[in-house]
Amino acid sequence: MGNGFGRRLPPPGVAVEGKTVEDVVPAFAEAFPFESFNRMQEAALPAVLERDDNVVVSAPTASGKTALAELAICRTLDAGGTALFVAPLRALTNEKEAEWARFEELGYSVYVVTGERDLNPRRAARADILVMTPEKADSATRKHDSPRYRFVTDVDLCVIDEVHLLDSDRRGAVLEVTVSRLRRLCDPRVVALSATMPNVEDVARWLDAPQECTFRFGDSYRPVPLHASVETYAHGENSFADKYRRLYRALDLAQPHVEDGGQALVFVSSRGDTVRAAEKARDVVAERDIEMGARGDYDWHTQARELDDGTLANSVVDGVGFHHAGLSRADKNRVEAWFKEGKIGLLFSTSTLAWGVNLPARCVVIRDTKLHDPLEGEVDMSPLDVLQMLGRAGRPGYDDAGYAYVITDGADAGRYRRLLEEGKEIESRLAGELDAHLNAEVALGTIRDLDDVMDWLETTFYYVRARSAPEAYRSEDRLRERVRETLGGLVEDGFVETDAELGLEPTVLGRLASKFYMRLDTARSFATLARRGGIDERVVLRTVADAGEFDSVSARRDEREAVRAVLGGGTRGSSGTDTPDGDGGTDLDPGNRKVLAILRASMDGTTPSELRSDAWVIRQNALRLLGALRAFCAEFAGPAAANLVRRVAARVEHGVSAGAVGLTAVDGVGAGRAGKLASEGLATPEDVRAAGVEGLVAAGLSEGVAERVLENARSLPAVVVEWGAFPETIARGENEMCEVRVHSAGGGAPAGVRVTVNDVEMTATSAYLGESAVPVGVFGADHEELTYAVEVTFPDLPLAPVREERVVRVVG
Repeated sequence: MGNGFGRRLPPPGVAVEGKTVEDVVPAFAEAFPFESFNRMQEAALPAVLERDDNVVVSAPTASGKTALAELAICRTLDAGGTALFVAPLRALTNEKEAEWARFEELGYSVYVVTGERDLNPRRAARADILVMTPEKADSATRKHDSPRYRFVTDVDLCVIDEVHLLDSDRRGAVLEVTVSRLRRLCDPRVVALSATMPNVEDVARWLDAPQECTFRFGDSYRPVPLHASVETYAHGENSFADKYRRLYRALDLAQPHVEDGGQALVFVSSRGDTVRAAEKARDVVAERDIEMGARGDYDWHTQARELDDGTLANSVVDGVGFHHAGLSRADKNRVEAWFKEGKIGLLFSTSTLAWGVNLPARCVVIRDTKLHDPLEGEVDMSPLDVLQMLGRAGRPGYDDAGYAYVITDGADAGRYRRLLEEGKEIESRLAGELDAHLNAEVALGTIRDLDDVMDWLETTFYYVRARSAPEAYRSEDRLRERVRETLGGLVEDGFVETDAELGLEPTVLGRLASKFYMRLDTARSFATLARRGGIDERVVLRTVADAGEFDSVSARRDEREAVRAVLGGGTRGSSGTDTPDGDGGTDLDPGNRKVLAILRASMDGTTPSELRSDAWVIRQNALRLLGALRAFCAEFAGPAAANLVRRVAARVEHGVSAGAVGLTAVDGVGAGRAGKLASEGLATPEDVRAAGVEGLVAAGLSEGVAERVLENARSLPAVVVEWGAFPETIARGENEMCEVRVHSAGGGAPAGVRVTVNDVEMTATSAYLGESAVPVGVFGADHEELTYAVEVTFPDLPLAPVREERVVRVVG
């Protein structure tokens, strides 16, 4: 980042207090949805616009922090640079893409970096504003030296939205190491935004933000004063009934505000609960005759019928709505707009809404302080989530005050009252994942010796907090000792190796663990399995289900019955029959057995309804681990084992039979089309190629789809084995060297070619197929017949192995 500004922004030193957006950033005025800055924004403007230093801003929710990020982005764009915006949730990256169409209208490009498959490296490299989650930024910086991700080293500004997520158990360490790594790679300017936090100075020290660029705006900067309290309810023995007790308590608290013309936003723990709570609330609203929304408006009823979700359409006409990530984008947009217009008086939502859309309400109620996590079981809601949700109370320009309530069990009330009174200091979560992140840095080559380890440590928020609170984090000397111990463990376990000069190098195991973001104990178990061999479908599923990543999964009583229906048998310590393949996982813990059942059911597309609420999250994590296991097998066991794992993964992802799984290798063929084609006798890409467009249309595809599917099928490998002058007989005691040619009549792909005689391996090679010539020796042995087999497997594709045989008779 260069000093000063381009021609279109005012020079340093120009006063901005009382100025409009047009006065301060005339070339970018149309990118802002307001005309003038508030007093919080005015206080921070000189630091953002007149200096090159890093900036840290802590301010109440809804006080206008996003405008500071946008001003920093404007400054970077004006200087010809590239900005990276790190948003806490995937849903928010999509919202930013929509909001920042305003920058696109000014001639700048905005690109959201999503998954590996969808990445367009050229668009990313040309983008003026990149938007990523911490996880995507972590992935990109780990792969920065690859052509696909080189763009990440050209970032001039990094905006961290909601930097207090450093304190998140699951995501904090990822954000911390990613920002530290990015600063070492290209040293961008950093602008970090946060909700109110007591130790903002620690974050500033971590990011080297000077005092003049560190801001802590208190509650006096809230646009609307907040009255927050903790309310208890009569706790019973039935958790289902307790939800309704808390719902009635929430409605009691919201009713006065709604009747007074305000609106209420009620946060619950899950998507399903938003729907159920809204349905019950409609009944209560009718019983209590609470007037709200636009219930008698005919045009309003007509608009409601345009919603994709029928349950939502029935609900909103009574002034009660719900909002969650599972709704279509169009439905979410309508709900948000109608709530802002006052047509919906009572809205139920998950916590995602608190982090994203600026959708305040006069009254906010947190009905659920505990939630069910598919990977962790029942957990307490994060204090960060609690504070973020409460901060949504109070509509600027409409309310004189906001009212926020936490409903919780009496035993937890004191903890939440302290949270409201004292706030939440931001802590580092790196210690719990130190080994994995240290291994990643060695694998990346950023740490090459012990001195580098200590230099890396000093770039972390972990180090800053340890110096700020040594009694909680151990002394600095003890911290260094811990890092040395962790490094020694990585060497001992085979993730890192040292040379004679005590330099550090990653092993293949260490690189694979880093590439797939794995727990190191899982990486060890995958490597052990791959090296041992003897891999089959049963072992693959069991190994993934038993991975440490699933240790916290729990199984409720009704789920255990569904698990038994899928797998047979019982749970640990019980007796029963296993599934036909001999492994119902009866020795696994109930949670891991639940994972195994979900994976097995997913392979056939028959997941029981009792398991569906957690199935998507578990399946996505399992697919990541299956991808890792495939790579471990390719490295340590060979192409055939890797291909087996790839086919298992395709079945888990698409829910297709073993015979039809190869169809999923064809672009444009998912579970539905694969099932349709297989039912018509077209079970492989080879069958698709043979059928042609006419046959695919006869199987139920439209002509346009059939043409695309056929073209994609032809791009896949089509193995041809040419035996050439291979003999039919050979005299006993004689030998003959032959050449077998293996090539693809379609597209090429990495392949393993293995030749056996009477099931004893003669040769095995890995190559890009293409075309390969394989020398095969024919020997007149003691056997009367010799069965030669050529087997071709594709480690990266879910295609069944191709096997061709020739029999040679031994005569004389």
